[in-house]
Amino acid sequence: MKLPLHDRFIEQAIEYVSQDQRLIGLLAGGSMMYGEMDEFSDLDLIIVYNYAFQNEIMEQRFQIAERLGHLLSAFTGEHVGEPRLLICLYGPAPLHVDLKFVQLEELESRVENPLILWESGSDIATILSKTSPSLPFPQSQWIEDRFWVWVHYCATKLGRGELFELIDTLTFMRNAVLGPLVLIRNGHSPRGVRKLEKYALKELEELKGTIPIHSFESCYHALKNTIKMYQRLRQGSEIVPRKEAERVSIAFLDGIYSGQSHS
Repeated sequence: MKLPLHDRFIEQAIEYVSQDQRLIGLLAGGSMMYGEMDEFSDLDLIIVYNYAFQNEIMEQRFQIAERLGHLLSAFTGEHVGEPRLLICLYGPAPLHVDLKFVQLEELESRVENPLILWESGSDIATILSKTSPSLPFPQSQWIEDRFWVWVHYCATKLGRGELFELIDTLTFMRNAVLGPLVLIRNGHSPRGVRKLEKYALKELEELKGTIPIHSFESCYHALKNTIKMYQRLRQGSEIVPRKEAERVSIAFLDGIYSGQSHS
């Protein structure tokens, strides 16, 4: 599929990076790496720089981003735990570009094998060939230890009528628990709820049942569906089940529902 907007940006980026002596490579991850680009795709680019220029490069990230195209807005990625990341919107035709600035050695620790769009020498190709990516998978016990606390939290919000907060927490639970577990079951990387519509056709209706509207009844049933789905997905995991926490939190939730639905 030809994507003139994306292709033009990549050409400009290669032209700039190859002329800056401090930079030694431009790589691509995300949809481009997986061969799944479409007109709505972001560009996930990695700019590799010489470690001797670390302070200079990190201080000048915004200026570098401005030289790659018509930069409309940009901000750093501390909110996703990645201060090396610059999240950019280019124009006038809007294009979202994530620019990650890394030193050569930092490529040894990565979650995917990026495409090399350009490099000076062969150091990047050597590192990528000698090391392997490691994608962190959700830990079953980590989830189990937290899940019933989250259920109780949602139940208290249901009882208080704070439905927006409950809906947000259900969204978090879908992103942190259900989505990743479903993707793993279907042989895909656990990337939140990304592309569940494509990769989780069997579970689609079940997942839809975890999405409430802003009503007491809908929020209760969405939470119950979330619980049922997690109970099914955790089967076969080698965990220490928090049976009492499970029993107490579900009983508390059902008590709130029966109390208010009959009042």
